[in-house]
Amino acid sequence: MSTHHAGHVAVIGRPNVGKSTLVNALVGAKVSIVSNRPQTTRHRLLGIATFERGQLLLVDTPGIHREQGKSSASAMHRWMNRAARGALEGVDAAVLVVEAGRWDEEDALAYDALREAKVPVVLAVNQVDRFKDKAALLPFLAEVTEGREFAAVHPVSALKRQGLDALVDTLLPLLPEQPPLYGEDEITDKSQRFLAGELVREQLMRQLGAELPYATTVEIESFTEEPARHGVLLRIGAVIWVEREGQKGIVIGKGGARLREIGSRARESMERLFGAKVFLETFVRVRAGWSDDEAALRTLGYHD
Repeated sequence: MSTHHAGHVAVIGRPNVGKSTLVNALVGAKVSIVSNRPQTTRHRLLGIATFERGQLLLVDTPGIHREQGKSSASAMHRWMNRAARGALEGVDAAVLVVEAGRWDEEDALAYDALREAKVPVVLAVNQVDRFKDKAALLPFLAEVTEGREFAAVHPVSALKRQGLDALVDTLLPLLPEQPPLYGEDEITDKSQRFLAGELVREQLMRQLGAELPYATTVEIESFTEEPARHGVLLRIGAVIWVEREGQKGIVIGKGGARLREIGSRARESMERLFGAKVFLETFVRVRAGWSDDEAALRTLGYHD
């Protein structure tokens, strides 16, 4: 009889290397939001990937980035680094995700954090689909593995779902032999309420300019479920918080057009994820300096 393995795997790397895309691909559902902006992920999030021979409890984390000193790093950035490093506590293994062809000081910082955790580390070299000639990657792989200990190295494309089976085959034996820790139909430890807020924030990251999304956060003010003709209807009220009055107008857009687009796309994502009809109301409010205020962060759901 084949053995069953289950355990926690931290997914670590610098910002914007595809950690959340990899977690979603392994889980087979969208549990972590994705955009092309660095530091989209702000919270630790568990993605549950269940296979016949085992269960990976994937801890998706904010990207580890270098702080330039307490004075210049905002409370939000310090919190995200704490969340990323805290995710290493109690895990059985880790995946270090790097971008194919690129290794910089933040990748080294992430590797050093994993060495301190003393768990087996698998290197996932992501976005290899960008290389037509895979042999061109060999010098890069030799460079990043020299003098560093990895349990295995896997070239993957999380977006194209390439190389994932081999990655799973490597990870499962690194975990304890035990039965599944979650039900087969469970995909995350987060509530629908939390996921709803993240899906609104994903649209802010995708639709606004390069800087403004970092001055925004989302709070779900109301979340109720009621019977509907075909299943249930979820009524959700979401508050988008910004730091200055001028930012409020940018989020709302001319005649409310941008806010309607953000709400519409977020609602569609919620309906796909929750399998239910959603009535979503969005509001934009100002809370000055929330991203550099530890107390404000706690009230908005950013707590260890």
